[in-house]
Amino acid sequence: MPLLDHFHPPLYPRHHWDAFHSNWATRLADGLTDRWLPPEFMAEENTHGGGRLEIDVATYEQPPQGRPPAPTNGPPVATLPPQTWTPPAPARTMPAVFPDSFEVRVFSTSGGLTLVAAVELISPSNKDRAEDRRAFAAKCASYLYQGVAVVLIDIVTSRRANLHNETMCLMEAAEASLLPADAELYAVAYRPVLRQEKPEIDLWTAPVAVGQPLPTMPLRLTGDLFVPVEFEPAYQEACRRRRLA
Repeated sequence: MPLLDHFHPPLYPRHHWDAFHSNWATRLADGLTDRWLPPEFMAEENTHGGGRLEIDVATYEQPPQGRPPAPTNGPPVATLPPQTWTPPAPARTMPAVFPDSFEVRVFSTSGGLTLVAAVELISPSNKDRAEDRRAFAAKCASYLYQGVAVVLIDIVTSRRANLHNETMCLMEAAEASLLPADAELYAVAYRPVLRQEKPEIDLWTAPVAVGQPLPTMPLRLTGDLFVPVEFEPAYQEACRRRRLA
């Protein structure tokens, strides 16, 4: 089915894009697992907004409310409290950005879990402010610097920014690696590789447009072992389950 616009009426705000993105990530992970991944690999969707942060417990600390009531079944058993350590107060505190994440991560299970690839579904907040775009680009660049293959797709029509170009600029890539300035919706696959002792990144790009089917992109698992990321069948299934088809 053709790509729908999930960020403007009539779909939005009746159908929430973040719920659809989460469902789409699940269908992508299921499709990879059911059809393409060898037994020594596994795929997991990983979706959350704003990063996985620990809340500062001091925010919720309450003053003591008096002594606890005495036990009714005899004296308490003496136990040693666990050791705790408190660091000194931080020298400084800085503002930060923790980007939304809608992704499928692929792991090799040979000899323990090792992240080998990631499929990134770009969200509106990833494209919002300069610091949000930089945080997303840093995440993608970090994966690539570690040799993790990446596929990303942008179907967000409510923001105008090209996060592939942001990533390439952060990595100081050649201008030939950039997409045209007017490329707002697209998919890109990245394959980090070492050729004759020279590190390189292979790129595959495909246009994306509302009203058109979604592309299939190559995802490198290891060496020359690739699997297809079939965005269109997963998208169709997510639309069917959300009664959009």
